[in-house]
Amino acid sequence: MKALSKTTRSIKPAEVEKKWHIVDADGLVVGRLAAIIANHLRGKHKPSYTPHVDCGDHVIVINADKVKFTGNKMDGKTYYKHTGHPGGIKETTPTKILEGRFPERVLEKAVERMIPRGPLGREQMRSLHLYSGTEHPHEGQRPVVLDVASMNRKNKAAS
Repeated sequence: MKALSKTTRSIKPAEVEKKWHIVDADGLVVGRLAAIIANHLRGKHKPSYTPHVDCGDHVIVINADKVKFTGNKMDGKTYYKHTGHPGGIKETTPTKILEGRFPERVLEKAVERMIPRGPLGREQMRSLHLYSGTEHPHEGQRPVVLDVASMNRKNKAAS
């Protein structure tokens, strides 16, 4: 009988099993939800996690427009972007984004900033599917419900 192995097994891309998870983001705190989604996209919740392979799962997020911020962040937090031209810095608040045309971008950018930059990170971000309503076209994949609100009492914002 063999004792404990001292080698770490690296999983190959062909051996990866990608599952589908669905998250209802209604009333959940943005940063905590983004951290859980980023871990599932990267595959860090699996024992077979390999840093240089996309071994994460697909995550579907519904009601992405109903996420919450704690404290005074809804008006006090500022997002910056630059157009690339001199003096082209633009700023906005989460309130303006959530009331705008693409409210799911708040959560998308929060997750994107928790994923490593580069080709592997872009590939992992393709596994994130965000929808501002309750409808989504991924019923054929039979996603498993990921109940983020029950993981920790702080994950759900106090209304």
